[in-house]
Amino acid sequence: MWPGNAWRAALFWVPRGRRAQSALAQLRGILEGELEGIRGAGTWKSERVITSRQGPHIRVDGVSGGNAPFRESFQDLSRACAGMESIHKNLEAKIARFHQREDAILYPSCYDANAGLFEALLTPEDAVLSDELNHASIIDGIRLCKAHKYRYRHLDMADLEAKLQEAQKHRLRLVATDGAFSMDGDIAPLQEICCLASRYGALVFMDECHATGFLGPTGRGTDELLGVMDQVTIINSTLGKALGGASGGYTTGPGPLVSLLRQRARPYLFSNSLPPAVVGCASKALDLLMGSNTIVQSMAAKTQRFRSKMEAAGFTISGASHPICPVMLGDARLASRMADDMLKRGIFVIGFSYPVVPKGKARIRVQISAVHSEEDIDRCVEAFVEVGRLHGALP
Repeated sequence: MWPGNAWRAALFWVPRGRRAQSALAQLRGILEGELEGIRGAGTWKSERVITSRQGPHIRVDGVSGGNAPFRESFQDLSRACAGMESIHKNLEAKIARFHQREDAILYPSCYDANAGLFEALLTPEDAVLSDELNHASIIDGIRLCKAHKYRYRHLDMADLEAKLQEAQKHRLRLVATDGAFSMDGDIAPLQEICCLASRYGALVFMDECHATGFLGPTGRGTDELLGVMDQVTIINSTLGKALGGASGGYTTGPGPLVSLLRQRARPYLFSNSLPPAVVGCASKALDLLMGSNTIVQSMAAKTQRFRSKMEAAGFTISGASHPICPVMLGDARLASRMADDMLKRGIFVIGFSYPVVPKGKARIRVQISAVHSEEDIDRCVEAFVEVGRLHGALP
């Protein structure tokens, strides 16, 4: 890493937006060409949106004459055969509105969203530059594509710049990063990433599974928190955490990209649509977030309460102001035994050690929820202090 803030000063003189707009315009041109090719080949798949309850007869959006015959079991068909319901389309529109993007596409999970994106978007002419500690689903998704692959050191902007310089020979260059990293609770330096992407004509992709719904003033995520919502090209995230807690994921970004994913993304084409109950829960969660920032502010206050009390007690908490609060212990056996003793005291926490985290970096991961009370937070800290002293983690 460069010393101090010297590299930041060196980067921020770049005429922000000019190269980013050029890269986005290039992407749009490529996507529109791909879409036109699909139409020209006669392989365009038009989705049929079901607007009625499931049954032997259904109503389909845009079809006059009332009911359309439906002889096969809806539950057992993939989306490519049966289409989706209007509630799914409404949720996609709401997700795009929430993230202030053009369009969105739903998947059974964000793992599927990451599996579908890179292969559909990138070719052997392109390059993807990935943070070394990105989530496994990003890594697996990148493995599926044929683009040139570069891995930069975790949060190391000097190394990312070196990799971007090396990747200039490729057509599209996509920087891929988690917004918030789930094991350590640290946050990607998005301002610097976007600035480098602008300087080198690259696009930015971000996985927001551990940020959507609670980071940023209104819970829109890391790009809102750091003031770069207009500079991140593609966002993948989940409905299975803050937005309902069941399942589901999505991609949101430029309209032509979403259109291409509907035509090419294998996890989308060959999976069932999300269950209506999941769609309804996620839609309501978004309504709550877009209606008020009370929940987001409450989460931030409770997170700060836990972190400050734990640090005052003598524990080391990784990350910065994130509700994922890793209590760093180092020793795997210590983390496991302390987590077991916490459970005996009514506190559900998980010990993590190698290979989930690097050797010597064992920790107990605590996740603060909006439904926790201040009393819950304080009782958790008291249990940590008691168990920590019992096992010699505190004096």
